Amino acid sequence: MNFRCKPFGRTILLSSLRPNAPYRDAELDGGKIVLYEGHDLRSDFSSSDPKRENQPMSFPGGSLTQNGLFYQAAHDYKEGRAPAEIVRLYEKLKPGIWEFNGLFDLVDAWTESDGTRIVFKFKLVFKEEQVGSSQLLELQHSRMIPASVKLEVWKRDDGKCQKCGSTVNLHFDHIIPYSMGGTSLTAQNIQLLCAKHNLEKRARLDG
Repeated sequence: MNFRCKPFGRTILLSSLRPNAPYRDAELDGGKIVLYEGHDLRSDFSSSDPKRENQPMSFPGGSLTQNGLFYQAAHDYKEGRAPAEIVRLYEKLKPGIWEFNGLFDLVDAWTESDGTRIVFKFKLVFKEEQVGSSQLLELQHSRMIPASVKLEVWKRDDGKCQKCGSTVNLHFDHIIPYSMGGTSLTAQNIQLLCAKHNLEKRARLDG
């Protein structure tokens, strides 16, 4: 969790839906809604297992934790004091591999019991109008690919662009474009392309 982190002031969340993920994040409505779980007490502030202690709103000195900053921003929006905080969301696919999932609005926050302790929950809603969308490569389409499909495609394509073999700046591309009815729900319609070849293709079918 990074609330308006320096030097650019961007708000960033790193999410994971993997079975062994440390937090219980979830997606709804095909990924358009994300329920993000807050973070635990830092180990240097805990005398026991942080997973058994309530997630903190503030530090012992009184300053807000990341949970507190996100919670305050969500309630500022709900109560009309500020526009929704724009969050850049990244999803962990494998160790060291993160996929940019687009921009989301932070619209709600609350606390609940997980059966052992109190945790924070944050509701994020996908921004249909992405800021700088011309540079985000049809995020409205690629965003809706489920994590399980991404992992299957990554393994099948060996983490390489299927046009040139590049292993950097990769994107999940619809073989039959979403705008032409192509599905996001099966690996058969998704491939890995580098940014160059994804831009060249855009919404055209390969000949």
